[in-house]
Amino acid sequence: MTQSPPAPPEVSTPVAPAPGKTRYRPELQGLRALACALVVIYHVWLDRVSGGVDVFFFVTGFLITGQLFRASLRDRVRFRATWGRFVKRLFPAMMTVLVGTVIGAYFLLPETRWEQTAGEIVASALFFENWQLAAQSADYFAQHDQASIVQHFWSLSIQGQFYLVWPLLIAAFAFVVKRLGGNLHRWLIGLLTVLTAGSLAYSVYLTAADQQFAYFMSATRVWEFAIGGLVALAIDKLAVPRALRVLLGWLGVAGLVLCGLVLQVGTMFPGYVALWPVVAAALVLVAGQTGTVLGADRILSSRLLNYLGNLSFSLYLWHWPVLLFYVMLRDRPEVGLRGGAVVIAVSLALAMLTYHLVEQPVLRAKLDTRTVWGSYRVGAATLAVVLALAGAWQLAAVERATFVQKEDDPAYPGAEVLSPDGPRAAGDAEPIPPFAALPKQYDNFTEEQCRHSDKNEIVIICNESLHPNPTRRIVVAGDSHSQQFNAALRPAAEKAGWEIISMGRGGCPLTTVAPNNPECTAWNETVMQEILEIKPDAVFTMASRDAHPLRDEVTPPGYVEQWRTLEEAGIPVIAARDNPRYNRSLAECAEKRGVDHPSCSVSREKVYDPQPSWTAVENMPQNVHFADFSDYFCTPTECPPMIGNVLVYLDNNHITKAYMKTLAPMVRERLSGILDRVG
Repeated sequence: MTQSPPAPPEVSTPVAPAPGKTRYRPELQGLRALACALVVIYHVWLDRVSGGVDVFFFVTGFLITGQLFRASLRDRVRFRATWGRFVKRLFPAMMTVLVGTVIGAYFLLPETRWEQTAGEIVASALFFENWQLAAQSADYFAQHDQASIVQHFWSLSIQGQFYLVWPLLIAAFAFVVKRLGGNLHRWLIGLLTVLTAGSLAYSVYLTAADQQFAYFMSATRVWEFAIGGLVALAIDKLAVPRALRVLLGWLGVAGLVLCGLVLQVGTMFPGYVALWPVVAAALVLVAGQTGTVLGADRILSSRLLNYLGNLSFSLYLWHWPVLLFYVMLRDRPEVGLRGGAVVIAVSLALAMLTYHLVEQPVLRAKLDTRTVWGSYRVGAATLAVVLALAGAWQLAAVERATFVQKEDDPAYPGAEVLSPDGPRAAGDAEPIPPFAALPKQYDNFTEEQCRHSDKNEIVIICNESLHPNPTRRIVVAGDSHSQQFNAALRPAAEKAGWEIISMGRGGCPLTTVAPNNPECTAWNETVMQEILEIKPDAVFTMASRDAHPLRDEVTPPGYVEQWRTLEEAGIPVIAARDNPRYNRSLAECAEKRGVDHPSCSVSREKVYDPQPSWTAVENMPQNVHFADFSDYFCTPTECPPMIGNVLVYLDNNHITKAYMKTLAPMVRERLSGILDRVG
């Protein structure tokens, strides 16, 4: 989930540094090359994040702050030219890769991912992909998506936002300082110090509170740019002995190489731990040109690394979609040593073609001398192509995803075919829902049906009563698996005259124990308070979890403790056996290979033991009544992706709303029997 920076602005090579100017630093291109190489290698072969993106943020802050400071000293920041250079340098390569990605994704991605991917391509082109991913990091269901082919654009989005805001900030600050007669260099260092401290403090706080959200958040990354700016303002005034500079250079290189191996960057950044790669990059620049063969700059300034530094922007843009497309074509979760070499070779070839045939011709073109808005016109034209392609693709995805399930359609009996004497499914019917509609197969209530609990707003209470005087009130409480049962309970309730009250939260089962998740603990406490006040006729929840080929199904002690609390209040519990979870999406397998392909089914004995897990629990509360629907998720021998012409799964563990609806008669029969017994 990292990304290389845009190609740095061209810098001149003065004979000697003039006041306010920074000398040419050939080791900087080598630093960029090293960071990009680490990002690619870590992604392709190690399946880890390297910390290279933090180097790119630092380098971008170093270059742009220095340019803006020197422009402010000479005269003023010229916004049109500054942003024009940004457009001219980034848009051609960026939009070329996005166009290639749209074309490749259309042919290789399953339809289940079309609409989301098209939306992310638009977000990437408009520089808000980081916010798109931040929103998804807070969305439980989105966490189960496979890696997005453009998720690496998140950091380019942050850099684009930086390029937009930073010139405005520096120019406004310089204007005020000049009017007050202050020393711009000194005051700018003060400003960047404040920004560094504030952003880093916020980054540390938010990383501890919500690391996934913090990872993509713009404000948690400002300090990395600001430190780059501080180094740019201070570096020419530093006088470091040669021997020490040699040591600092190698320490910086070693730090960059080891960062991703020592730290779990993807789960620990961007808090204070991200200082590691930022400081390492700063050491390389402080070391500078040592003038000795013993210095790291000897390698970093080499012709090869200089060339790789030129390719770094295009290389990073290409390597991620190439990697994912290769995995899709080979249908393997890992690329291996030889496959990784192929991915890197193809990415390098595409980067070279993009650099020489797209980036360089545009950079050499005298766009700004021919017309005032030349760079912007090129940017607008390339952006329009990407938006048009992504928009057309998204419209096609929406059209294919349009689906309305018919009531009691004999061609689509779904779960009923597994009932004793159940109907047979038509042999020539296309499966429903359409594959493109699967991402929308989560059950949900309308906003009008839901409210936040007045005890704790993280608890959302949804109410659906299809009768003015319901005969029963049932609370459905727990995680997304219990909430998917609402699709079966709703039609069952309509026929039986029940009222359904839903309290759900993705990833939060009804339990007293929620390890490493304080929000789930607080959510459970409030839900139990609400249930005890409502005093429903029954609470419907899950009885087990982890029916998985690699794990044993269990009934956690925390579940039983909650049931015991409800027993003391005299509230019956209806606990349903969980559906299986898999390490891959059966639906995507079915789309790619066909619903009847043997590899898309899983042996029942690999996920379900003959006896449910709750049978091994001692001292089970007497108020608990179990509902085992496993015979409707699997046949006696296998768990297939489709039953009765209805797709069972929308991903690797959630039952489709369409299939749950076909389970309604069996749910009604089972629950009616339990409710009649408990009175």
